[in-house]
Amino acid sequence: MAMGRPREFDLDEALDRALHAFWRKGYEGTSIAELTEAMGITRPSLYAAFGNKEELFRKALDKYIDGPRGYVRLALAEKTVRDVIDKLLHGTADAVTDPLCPSGCLAVQGALTCGDTSQSVKEELMARRAKSEENLHVRFRQAQADNDLSTDADPADLARYISIVLQGMAVQAASGASRDDLRKIADMVLKTWPPATRSTAS
Repeated sequence: MAMGRPREFDLDEALDRALHAFWRKGYEGTSIAELTEAMGITRPSLYAAFGNKEELFRKALDKYIDGPRGYVRLALAEKTVRDVIDKLLHGTADAVTDPLCPSGCLAVQGALTCGDTSQSVKEELMARRAKSEENLHVRFRQAQADNDLSTDADPADLARYISIVLQGMAVQAASGASRDDLRKIADMVLKTWPPATRSTAS
């Protein structure tokens, strides 16, 4: 059986370039022409390898969450909830100001200016942000069960609060805030974090 013509580009490298293109200009602000130029491939090759623009964006978003945003998953696995928040806040401050990457957060800014034609992408990002908030909510409930978070604290409210802070840090980074600026915000949040019901040092 004759074999098909081999691809002349690396799929993972091309996807990484697409990720950075979307990260810089958002979903709607990035044209197919800009994507093919950034990826170093032709339009037919893009469609053959990744599907349409929306499918490419979803693949890029998955790569972003597993890669540059992978610190979130690691932070949630920390032993104490205070360490979770510390890693999340300072990890975000570092990630959204990484000089090797576009400023801000793809998951936050990717569809901020999307119109009706890109509603499905906007809804996808909203759903992913909601899932991230729910993950925090679950982690905070577990912390209360472990006596690692005050029973006076509301896990749902705390999850919403931290989510808003993280999103705000990303937007500020995209507007030019420095890493030091954002780490100061992280430190302020930690100073007001609810205490554990009992010591978890033992």
